Amino acid sequence: MSLNWREIDLVLNELPLQNAHVQQIVQPDFRNIFFQIYQPGNPFWLRICLETGRTRLHRSTTPVKKQKTRQRFAQLLHSRVKGGRIVSVRHVNADRIVRLDVRRGGELTTLWIRLWGGAANIIATDEAGTIIDAFFRRPKRGEVSGGHYAGPDVRPDGGEGKESNTGKNRFESRFQTQDTGPGGTINAQIEAFYGKAADTSERENLLASVTEVLGQRRNKLEQQLHRARDRLTEVESADRLKLYGDLIAANLHLIKPGDRWLETEDYTNDNSPMTIELNPTLSPRANAVRCYDRAKKARRRRAALAEEVRNLETQFHDTGTRLDKVEETELPELRRLLDEMAGPARGKTRPGPVTPGLRFVSGEFTILVGRNARENDLLLRHHVRGNDLWLHTRDYPGGYVFVRAQKGKTVPLEPLLDAGNLAVHFSKAKANGRAELYYTQVKYLRRSKNGPPGLVLPTHEKNLSVVVDPDRLARLLV
Repeated sequence: MSLNWREIDLVLNELPLQNAHVQQIVQPDFRNIFFQIYQPGNPFWLRICLETGRTRLHRSTTPVKKQKTRQRFAQLLHSRVKGGRIVSVRHVNADRIVRLDVRRGGELTTLWIRLWGGAANIIATDEAGTIIDAFFRRPKRGEVSGGHYAGPDVRPDGGEGKESNTGKNRFESRFQTQDTGPGGTINAQIEAFYGKAADTSERENLLASVTEVLGQRRNKLEQQLHRARDRLTEVESADRLKLYGDLIAANLHLIKPGDRWLETEDYTNDNSPMTIELNPTLSPRANAVRCYDRAKKARRRRAALAEEVRNLETQFHDTGTRLDKVEETELPELRRLLDEMAGPARGKTRPGPVTPGLRFVSGEFTILVGRNARENDLLLRHHVRGNDLWLHTRDYPGGYVFVRAQKGKTVPLEPLLDAGNLAVHFSKAKANGRAELYYTQVKYLRRSKNGPPGLVLPTHEKNLSVVVDPDRLARLLV
């Protein structure tokens, strides 16, 4: 609820505005403006709020940060009002319109502060009543530069913000003067009242935002967890892949070039019938070697994938717990949570637990892939370190691929080839099936000045020629 006319009178009676000087003007948003008022021995900030349903003016103890760039109306007041002296203060006709006359040098500026719920405004006029500018420009009301505004000299009947003389006694103040120190002033009570209401409103908005973000995060973690479990299930079949290799090797004499299937018996299961799929482009011996290689790689990946599944399960559980308890969270913690979770989207440098882009495991190494400029930029800014390896197609646009470094270890050939295949797959060279790449450590990347997000210039780069291996990609993308 906005201030009524009696409350505005009480506020003005407490504020030493007459003959005070306007030292500073700050407009932090599109609904509030602050005047730093100086009276010898009694400086203070005057807040004018034009938010619908909360229109008011009062003394403010909230710290006000000076803005780097000024809003349009604040810029005007800096040029005409800052440094001036308030020569007159009047609540016009008890109509919730406060008139401030400010003289600076030989120039007089009148500020009409209209505190009506649905039509609040601050209109700056010269001595002739010509509008210099308005906080809200409203052409239909004539409240634009060059218009005329002389204030409500004659009271019309009815209308928002206009209370008839006969009805004045109905409007009592919700705030009463007290003799218990500075907290008992009308201005202090009003500031506390609206501060509490603003906190309640902010908490409701933050609660909705945090609930939405946590829900999205939980859904994403659930999808990642399903994919990681599927990959773990695959690598846990290492013993079966070795069995396939043994059976193919034992039946080389039965396999003809180009065969797609081998019908044999499983000696580990009472010689039950078994069908093994073959790669018709490979020789029988090469098919056996392929199964042995896949079994070997599966064993190497098992530990890393198991750790990834455990990490994702922990994150999924923690996120669900947060979501269950979010209703009990206080306002400061909600602010911190939203900052932490939104991360770079709110200009923070601290990344959330969910890494953008795609994540793969190659042996003991983790591979991160950005699929677009935004994910490339987020990975580069917040999720990789100087010793991590960066790969990118040389002549084609595409995603950035990063191989996370491990202390005391260089990246072996297999993870490098996995990363190279992913770099080609997530680029415009995908249809070619091959591409030239360059790779270097993240610390040797330099951002392009004034370039688009994610654009970098590599140095100390090395070349890598990659022909896509369908089996390798199928294993990675499963």
